[in-house]
Amino acid sequence: MPEEPKANQRLEIAHVLFIDIVGYSTRLTDEQQALVDQLNQVVRGSEEFQKAASADRLIKIPTGDGMALIFYNSPEQPVNCAVEISRALRNSPLPVRMGVHSGPVSAVTDLNDRVNAAGMGINVAQRVMDCGDTGHILLSKRVAEDLQQYSRWRSHLRDLGEVEVKHGERVHIFNFYTDDAGNPDLPKKIIGAAVQSRPFTAPPAKKTAKAQGPSICVLPFANMSGDAEQEYFSDGISEDIITDLSKISALQVVSRNTAFTFKGKAVDVGQVASQLKVSHVVEGSVRKAAGRVRITAQLIDAASDSHLWAERYDRDLKDIFAIQDEISHAIVDALKVKLLPEEKKAIEQHGTENVDAYSLFLMARQTYTAGYEADARRMDAIIRMCRRAVEIDPNYADAWALIALAEMLLHSNTGRQGSDGGLAAAEHALALNPDLAEAHAVKARILFEENRIDEAAREIDIALRLDPESYQVNRNAALLRFRQKQIEGAAAHWEKALTLEEDDFGSAGMLITIYTALGKPEAAQRAAKISLERCEKLLARDSSNGGALGHSAVALATLGQRERAKEWMERALLVDPDNLMMRYNFVCALTNYLGDKDAALEMLPPAFEQMGLGLIKHAKVDPDLDSIRDDPRFKEMLAAAERRLSAQPEVESR
Repeated sequence: MPEEPKANQRLEIAHVLFIDIVGYSTRLTDEQQALVDQLNQVVRGSEEFQKAASADRLIKIPTGDGMALIFYNSPEQPVNCAVEISRALRNSPLPVRMGVHSGPVSAVTDLNDRVNAAGMGINVAQRVMDCGDTGHILLSKRVAEDLQQYSRWRSHLRDLGEVEVKHGERVHIFNFYTDDAGNPDLPKKIIGAAVQSRPFTAPPAKKTAKAQGPSICVLPFANMSGDAEQEYFSDGISEDIITDLSKISALQVVSRNTAFTFKGKAVDVGQVASQLKVSHVVEGSVRKAAGRVRITAQLIDAASDSHLWAERYDRDLKDIFAIQDEISHAIVDALKVKLLPEEKKAIEQHGTENVDAYSLFLMARQTYTAGYEADARRMDAIIRMCRRAVEIDPNYADAWALIALAEMLLHSNTGRQGSDGGLAAAEHALALNPDLAEAHAVKARILFEENRIDEAAREIDIALRLDPESYQVNRNAALLRFRQKQIEGAAAHWEKALTLEEDDFGSAGMLITIYTALGKPEAAQRAAKISLERCEKLLARDSSNGGALGHSAVALATLGQRERAKEWMERALLVDPDNLMMRYNFVCALTNYLGDKDAALEMLPPAFEQMGLGLIKHAKVDPDLDSIRDDPRFKEMLAAAERRLSAQPEVESR
């Protein structure tokens, strides 16, 4: 008779990653052992594996030709782990396939008194994996439906439909892949079946056409000006070329955020092409000085490691837009790609034709991304630069939208009076360009501040539809979700923003708050590490960056470095004592991670005396303040701030 189940045996829903080595049984015995050893080493090197193992929330089951990894916190864990393994094996001959499923698993003790596991969760994960070929990361429908709620996962999911597996059973399979992980090809087991590979949100026909043509990565152009402050210009050139090429339906272009992961690194072009699965790579450099610009660019065929085209441009700075057009057209000609008439027109359109206005806008945009939204001095600098840009070119919609953003932030966060909070500038930007996603996003923030919630929701939806890859759009969408207490939705947009701008530390700071509130300490620490790394990079260039100083202290507190966090707080308050958002963040660190509520309440008054309506609304829902929310001192400060704002006269719109 079978053994009776033990009374304390507990069934749990777990998240299983099943891995095996393709063709393992055909190898010689010594080859098999070498392959398993290599796979074990790669898996142990995964950060997700290490975090779960150190938290004692991981069961590892060897299967001879692979393994099953059982996670208990979230379906994101096995997928993150699979992506990390796939990236580590990108240039390796080790043939591995993976499957993920969430289902019932029970912990058992085997004959050797070791903890093991069994259950349908493991069985189905193996069947999902069995449908794949080398490189595939396949997910069950249950896992895919969980992940598709988040925009950072949604775009990487392809529905392969139902597949027949062992014993005539059928499982619904999704293929998961990114630019540098997974296998986008249809599994051999699927080919011929009556299914269609499709994303959750079907891409437009233009994107489908792209997959049939050449693929290309534009690496960030090197700044050769001898002045690190000129990097905003070389980055802007690179981004504009990526944007132009992305408008061409016959080209598949690697996204800006993926391409910029190689910024500042010595790279092997062939390796980049293999990692990103592209046929061609563009690289170049920019030197800008004394009203002149020198740009070099070259197009490389990855298969032959040969130059299809190369050129050097020595021109007046005012010719910069013509140079960009020439580079884009030269790449198209070298690849023998045919431009549609509307595509030719699109890549020759620029937000402005004036190089001085363009340069000012690029500087203003970098000032925004390298700072923090409640830094009044930076917002004033952005407004000055963009005001000068629109004096030069009154029809520069992008500059008007950035003015609107800075004015809104000054009004919302610091309580700045004397303007309409950016509404006129946002509407002017939209009058010039109704399809400018950033202008719709900032208008959504302004409407939300005025409690016009439905109108704000419509505007942010328009912005996300127009440009889901926009950094500013995702930042604004995140904040609106957060202030409506939709914190998981907010997390998805802040995670996206992190991938779109390498200097963004504020989004990582907000993710610390969210993951702490959700009871996910490992995720909060990951966000803290990202925040600290980015802050330290910025502080190496500008040691007085108050926003970066403040967020560094919060990140250190999150990571348990208490004394160092306190030292950074003291330093930051000496450098920038009037930075109210920095004080606000210190309060969050003191309450949540340093356990000093009295110090937090002493830190708050100068911030509450300056806060604008938007930041007060934020304080009302911020889970970081929950531990002091019922304290009479906090209640009185909040009430006083609301009385102060209600007593201020209405400001007429421009």
